[in-house]
Amino acid sequence: MEVLKIATAGSVDDGKSTLIGRLLYDTKSLTSDKLEAIERSSKQKGYDYLDFSLATDGLVAEREQGITIDVAHIYFSTATKSYIIADTPGHVEYTRNMVTGASTSQVAIILIDARHGVIEQTYRHFFINNLLRIKDVIVAVNKMDLVDFSEERYNEIKADFQKLVEKSDYEDQNITFIPVSALKGDNVVKESSKMPWYKGETLLAHLERIDTKDIYNRGRVRFPVQYVIRPKTEEYHDFRGYAGKVYGGEIKVGDEVIVLPSETKSKVKEIFFYDKKFETAARRSSCTITLEDNVNVSRGDMIVKVNELPTVAKQFTATISWMDAKNLTPGSKYVLQHGVNKVLAKVSAIHHKIRPDYSGIETNITGLQMNDIASVSFQLNKPIFFDAFKEHRTNGAFILIDPQSNNTAGAGFIE
Repeated sequence: MEVLKIATAGSVDDGKSTLIGRLLYDTKSLTSDKLEAIERSSKQKGYDYLDFSLATDGLVAEREQGITIDVAHIYFSTATKSYIIADTPGHVEYTRNMVTGASTSQVAIILIDARHGVIEQTYRHFFINNLLRIKDVIVAVNKMDLVDFSEERYNEIKADFQKLVEKSDYEDQNITFIPVSALKGDNVVKESSKMPWYKGETLLAHLERIDTKDIYNRGRVRFPVQYVIRPKTEEYHDFRGYAGKVYGGEIKVGDEVIVLPSETKSKVKEIFFYDKKFETAARRSSCTITLEDNVNVSRGDMIVKVNELPTVAKQFTATISWMDAKNLTPGSKYVLQHGVNKVLAKVSAIHHKIRPDYSGIETNITGLQMNDIASVSFQLNKPIFFDAFKEHRTNGAFILIDPQSNNTAGAGFIE
């Protein structure tokens, strides 16, 4: 079954948790004890409706304040797809949580309160989705019941958001607008009779139609080796296979390849999915490949096609989302993990801080604080093989690890 990973984004009280709770309720994905708890809590609070936000807000502080603080992962399924929703916080002080939740997502749902329209936080949410190159963005104009299901108000918000889209440099992004009422269930799973002017799909119908194969941008083939398989049994005495996941494109038997960093050339001899042989491995498929020549390949090496070489270098500039309480400063040293490779990295320069509301940049920066986003240059102790993040989402991303605390201090996207 296909799996679709979704990140939500929205300001305080825009209704993210309620929307997710409604999805779970209407798809009958809530367990009976969870449903009873929601009904009991809603009655105790004197609500004349079910408070679906209780289905997702796991922390006591979240339930008490009615806000989302941590990233919660919610799972549900339909007959055709499995879904994983990252319910991310919308506050500016939790920008790092939002980046974390959206980093592995394939689709984003940005909620907008129909009463308030596009606000400053909407800019930041859209910026982060652009930064992470999330291809499909659904703009859910929520709480339509509080503006009398007004088509005019919906069109105003849509026009305001389109102005924001014009600031984006991501041309392949798909933007879909859906007017909903999460509390009442309009256009979430079931079509609304109160908005006859809306001719599009419900939120769930749109998610069901998204082809997971087209979510990731096509690019050059990258096959990072995760494990070298040597069974050393009588049946497979001389077998030497390389296990990993294909990113960017597809790889076929007979393709001329080059192994990095050794730059040894060979050809793909066989492709295995467990014990079955195939002629082609599609992108994002995990497989084992063998090569025609007995070359030296180790974990952390990368196999690429001969005419699709990545950049091999010991320095680069990247956009950094800083996540640590300890500031990033020029000269700081970190462990940089790129795929399965770990190298030592030193901050050579902080060029400028990027305002995530599209209002420009800040120069003369002496350091980065938690939740800052900036352009930073690094010097490495040995070369890595990388692509620009805009061209290759997997091979252009990395994390920074503080060698003293072992904390993940930042996430980087190579420029």
